[in-house]
Amino acid sequence: MSDLSPGTQAVLDAAMQYEINPECYSREIAAAALRAATYQTIRPDPLTGIDCIIYAKDLLAIAAELEAR
Repeated sequence: MSDLSPGTQAVLDAAMQYEINPECYSREIAAAALRAATYQTIRPDPLTGIDCIIYAKDLLAIAAELEAR
C-alpha cells in the first residue's frame, strides 16, 4: 500500500489515526491544512530577504501526494 514518501506517509498516518469511517476525508483535510499553513508562512527571511520557498515546496509536495491518493 505504501508507495508514498516517508513524510507523506507520516502525515497520512497521523491524519487517519482516529478515523473510524473509511469514507472520512482525513487525507483531503490534511492536504488542505498543509496547503493553508504553507501559504500563510511563505514570508521573506528577515536577514536575507529571500522567501523561504524551499520548505514550502516540500510541504506542497506532501499535500499533492496526499491529494493524488
